[in-house]
Amino acid sequence: MTKPKVFEKPTGVKDYLPHAVSKLRRIERDVLACMRRWGYEQIMTPTIEYYDTVGVASATSDQKLFKLLNQRGTTIVLRSDMTAPIARVVGSLLKDERFPIRLSYHGNVFRAFEEEGGREAEFYQTGVELVGDASPEADAEVIALAIASLQAAGVPSFKIAMGHVGFLNGLFSETLPGLESEQEALKACLLQRDHVGYRDEIRKLSVDAARQRELENILRLRGGKDVCAQALELSANEGARAAIGHLCEVWDALEAYGLQEHVLIDLTMIGDFSYYTGMTFEGYASQLGFPVVSGGRYDNLLAQFGRPAAATGFALKTTRILEVVGDAAEEETRVLIVYDESERKAAFADARHRRSQGQSVVTESFSAANVEGLKASREFKDGTFSYKGKNYHGLVCIGKEAEGWV
Repeated sequence: MTKPKVFEKPTGVKDYLPHAVSKLRRIERDVLACMRRWGYEQIMTPTIEYYDTVGVASATSDQKLFKLLNQRGTTIVLRSDMTAPIARVVGSLLKDERFPIRLSYHGNVFRAFEEEGGREAEFYQTGVELVGDASPEADAEVIALAIASLQAAGVPSFKIAMGHVGFLNGLFSETLPGLESEQEALKACLLQRDHVGYRDEIRKLSVDAARQRELENILRLRGGKDVCAQALELSANEGARAAIGHLCEVWDALEAYGLQEHVLIDLTMIGDFSYYTGMTFEGYASQLGFPVVSGGRYDNLLAQFGRPAAATGFALKTTRILEVVGDAAEEETRVLIVYDESERKAAFADARHRRSQGQSVVTESFSAANVEGLKASREFKDGTFSYKGKNYHGLVCIGKEAEGWV
């Protein structure tokens, strides 16, 4: 194995330079403030967890977990999502807290991907969990908050697609009874949005033409509330019909929020069937071909931590959102103070006062080298000037030499 070069990083991780960090922190700040206004309190959990508790409970497949051994030989993992660690906290430290519990978070998570996939192994999520409420109103609340959070983050245009795992589970059990592997193959295609592969799998089935058409008609179930009526015509399965009824109630609540323009029903959109138990959703920005938010209902997870409870939530893909949002409209005010050595105390006092007022201040000792740099950047544009690669909104010179030069 060749030794990595001095500037190389492991595949899938990246450095965030100051400009990107400024955007990331602005998104984090504004989104968490939005969540707080909806009654969600922020929580922080460790970066590492035990594999036998949080690792096996997460929605991430085992081969995508980063596993480590501690000094006692116990397997630990880098957290692959925030939901399982929060479920652990709800079942332990918050076990006496009354339901419903509303929690928000921001943190980095880790997932191992194939190198040729070009996906990030470390990325940031900002999200919420609403624990202890099984109602359609709770599902509508997290979707409404996801919309508000995307707007707070500055995503200019997006659409939320909403589905339900119960509908496809019920429909497949009705049309393909006992054919578990065939059902899983169809689900895998829908999960990957591979509609061509889905049709190919249908053609391989040993079922009559009517059932093949019924399965293919699923791909048309995308649109407004009228999709619910179309779905009910496809299946008489009790579970499928209950799922559609739940979605209709969620849609009605979103209409009461006045948010139906941001949402569509897409019954081909599914989450991880081993994890989600009901409504699922994804949000797509118009500039990107992959989700910037995803979430749904996971009513079975809390039981693994000794406190069975219904739960729903979502996670913003904060790192992806960096690619679609512009710079913050308000640029930080940065002032340059140039001073004589004899006036250093006064210059530092001035800088301290300005910083207390929220300004960003850089101090420079007055010298021939600095003067030459300033002379080369004396042209102000829109009230700013550039010095050593940075833009400044004000120049203050303290001391006889500095003031005389200005």
